[in-house]
Amino acid sequence: MPRPAALDYEQLLACARGEMFGPGNAKLPAPPMLMFDRITRIDETGGVHGKGTVHAELDIRPDLWFFACHFEGDPVMPGCLGVDAMWQLAGFYLPWLGEPGRGRALGVGKVRFSGQVLPTAKRVRYEVDVRRIMRGKLALIIADGRTYVDDREIYAADDLRVGLFQSTDGF
Repeated sequence: MPRPAALDYEQLLACARGEMFGPGNAKLPAPPMLMFDRITRIDETGGVHGKGTVHAELDIRPDLWFFACHFEGDPVMPGCLGVDAMWQLAGFYLPWLGEPGRGRALGVGKVRFSGQVLPTAKRVRYEVDVRRIMRGKLALIIADGRTYVDDREIYAADDLRVGLFQSTDGF
């Protein structure tokens, strides 16, 4: 079966429910922790390193849940949610390739913040470029990511690591 090169919101929700990759396999988080509205590009050969890329977008609305609580009177999207979105995309790439298991973020080498997402923004775009895929007892992806608000880069993350586990007991 051919893998989709882009996914809409309904397909992302199906993945969050466990319908995309089957029982016991990776899922995306459900809303409100799902940090993008669509995957606009996913492929095995693109990206900075030529080993694959995933791009996604989040439409910004002033009523998004995090603006009400972070911070009262000074609303801003938490930077950690942008990093989590990049982990979500890196983790999605592995089962998209056909790798089984449950996804877990395993770390990040370096994160840089140089901007913010305010309720007045229109769109956040994420780009994740695969550096390395390791297959074995644990499937592991190492990737670099960037987050843009209205086409301006605001976050960069090097060495995002996500693994797929056959069992998460004792993790």
